Amino acid sequence: MGTTQLESVQEPKYWHLKTVLSEALDSDFAVGEILPNERELAARFGVARATLRQALEQLELEGRLQRRRGVGTTVAPPRVGVAVSTAQRDWSGGGAVEAWQPVDCTTAVAPSSVTSVLDVEADEPVHIVRRIRVTHGQTVAAELLYVPSSSVPELSAIEAPSGPARARGVLRELHRLGLDGQDRSVELGSARADDAKELDRLPGAPVLVVTTRYLAAGGTAALSVATYRADTCRLTFGDSGDLEISHHDQERRAS
Repeated sequence: MGTTQLESVQEPKYWHLKTVLSEALDSDFAVGEILPNERELAARFGVARATLRQALEQLELEGRLQRRRGVGTTVAPPRVGVAVSTAQRDWSGGGAVEAWQPVDCTTAVAPSSVTSVLDVEADEPVHIVRRIRVTHGQTVAAELLYVPSSSVPELSAIEAPSGPARARGVLRELHRLGLDGQDRSVELGSARADDAKELDRLPGAPVLVVTTRYLAAGGTAALSVATYRADTCRLTFGDSGDLEISHHDQERRAS
């Protein structure tokens, strides 16, 4: 990585530094390689560490860098392509390689923002299914799926009270219910501690939050809050209205 002094640059220093660093990542570093520490980089480019941090944070948002616990800042792998279809969901997973994998299921009172959408009482327990999505060997998303008891009335009381087996039971009954439709929103957020652990990110790291309301019988059958890694995923909308997460390399080849 060469040395570039930025004293005469008219644009914000951190933005120009981001461009210089991005070019260096392409030419001088391999995927997974650890960058020099902040003090060394700041001295090499003649900038304050605050300016360097701004540039590194921007590169992290763009998916070029990852900050890993106990490791440091590394060059990120290519973004992974994951389809997020608006078609009716196969809750059973259908045997697909990239299907959601159930991790746990509990019965508890949901946050007020969720109970209002589900139209249940504030103190009414709901089923909370936790799932992860793995593609190309990497966990790219973690989901909390909130399901009111009224959506799965045939769920057996003798099923396992928690864990993956209980999650599969809830999903099986939800699949039998059938859906009338769904609506979805996407926003940039920060990883909570539990999501960060699942996604191998630091708490507060940028994430994409996809909230989906599943409709049946004129009401909300379930609410999904899925958290995707913003450093490895990019959301795009196709002509059909389907939502996809595109591969970083595909974007480069298309340009």
